[in-house]
Amino acid sequence: MRRFFSYLFFSFFIPMNLHAQTWESQSSSALAERIQPAPDEVFIKFRDAGMRPLDHVLTAKEKDQVAKAFTMLSPLHSKILKQHLHSISFMDNMPNTALTSPVETADSSQKFNITFRAEIFNETVSQWATWKENSYYTFPEDIGLKVTIDAGELDAMVYVLLHEATHVVDAVLGLTPHSVEVDTEASPSAFTRGIWHTANVPEKAFISPLLATTRFRSGKQVPISDAQKIYEDLQKTPFSSLYSTAAWFEDFAELVAIYHLTAKLNQPFRVSVKQNSDEIMSFEPMKNKLVKKRLEQLKVFYE
Repeated sequence: MRRFFSYLFFSFFIPMNLHAQTWESQSSSALAERIQPAPDEVFIKFRDAGMRPLDHVLTAKEKDQVAKAFTMLSPLHSKILKQHLHSISFMDNMPNTALTSPVETADSSQKFNITFRAEIFNETVSQWATWKENSYYTFPEDIGLKVTIDAGELDAMVYVLLHEATHVVDAVLGLTPHSVEVDTEASPSAFTRGIWHTANVPEKAFISPLLATTRFRSGKQVPISDAQKIYEDLQKTPFSSLYSTAAWFEDFAELVAIYHLTAKLNQPFRVSVKQNSDEIMSFEPMKNKLVKKRLEQLKVFYE
């Protein structure tokens, strides 16, 4: 199994197998009915880090939001999740937005739990994405600069589920290389060829000194005054978001999620840098020629 990064907004696999309820008892359940408390190991992981996560019991309205989000996935997402999604869970006081983890099974088949931060029930995709993007930056007083993302009014759950479900598809089908270590060279897949050198190092053509300072390359926030130049540099790459620059598996999940949101769910995805109320630049990844060249690789989701 490859070793994965953990970031503030999404985390992929944690390096452990989770013991949970048997898959066989859920084989005929609808995806939205696989809601269970998170496995003990997930709670322990966060508590060991000094956090106090709590199981979130869903309201009827929240259960409807989950069910609706599952109906918005691609055919491939639905197919793979029906076979490989063990359970979904929701936590209060969770530090990141979502965590996808492998679950140990009696027959060694691949099953996964996805745990979500319950606060996303109260947000639209636009609200959540704007909050996420602004957390990459520091804001000196009275600077008047801000970043907003117009991603429509669907529930944030829709986007987060798209991203996490794509990680499950990737893990099952190996659409990005499954190397043991993130800094180890591996034979490229069709998706990573010419874009990524190793799991977390892009090819030289797409390495920018300024992008290298951003949160997912350096681990640090940067001044909001750099935002315009950062997105100008991002537009010179095949990456659909700043989070895409973290690693090839995040690149894959972000591209699928943003493409599906815009092309299949008819929502916008526009990043704006504003000085007070005036837009000084914008970035729409699905209009970027370098990003569009990669969309051929996503046809598998709709066949």
